[in-house]
Amino acid sequence: MLISILIPVFNEEKTIKNILKKVNDLDIWRNYHSIKKEIIVIDDKSYDKTNEILETNSDLYSKLIKNPNNSGKGFCIKKGLEVAKGDYVLIQDADEEYDPNDYIKFIDCAEKFSADLVIGSRFIYDKYTRSHNFLNKIGNSIITLLFNLTYNTTFTDIYCCYIFFKRDLVKPDDLQTKGFEQHAEILCKIVKNGNKFFEVPVNYNGRTIKEGKKIRFYHIFSIIFQMIKNRII
Repeated sequence: MLISILIPVFNEEKTIKNILKKVNDLDIWRNYHSIKKEIIVIDDKSYDKTNEILETNSDLYSKLIKNPNNSGKGFCIKKGLEVAKGDYVLIQDADEEYDPNDYIKFIDCAEKFSADLVIGSRFIYDKYTRSHNFLNKIGNSIITLLFNLTYNTTFTDIYCCYIFFKRDLVKPDDLQTKGFEQHAEILCKIVKNGNKFFEVPVNYNGRTIKEGKKIRFYHIFSIIFQMIKNRII
């Protein structure tokens, strides 16, 4: 099994090297000889020292894509999918909110059940979850409920950004969105095209807006639009 780990990054000079080291240092790459990885970093025109750090630590990733303009997280994921070769794709944020030690849970589901999709949940967490923005939690609860009703699923946290899925279920040319709403677009396509979906507990060290968190409550409207649009189409 080859896993393509996509890491979109924008102005994460404080965390990008640490997250890359954490991903590379996981025991699973040594203990599971049948599991291979490729790490694809997509820099969304960072203007801090992120690019400099990436250039001087090229041994920590397989490919580096540099966007000519700041185009959004969704655009980064699409560019990563265009070059990914893995059987499965795992999306890893660069801000250290999510712990790569949770990878083993995704891999176990893939190996035992040939899962089409494994999504993390911050609400049925493993060891810890940091209390985070109340409005974001309310918004997430709303869109999770709407998603479950629309797609007949039972997820608890659809906007947990830790997702692991079969690459052939999402064609990059079919993706229409470029921002945070693309996460919903991807989930909709996977659920429509696949049939084995799992959820696992993950640990979460969420940031505040002051600490650099980029998603906002108002993104809920574009997310809901994507859920409805992709159900109809």
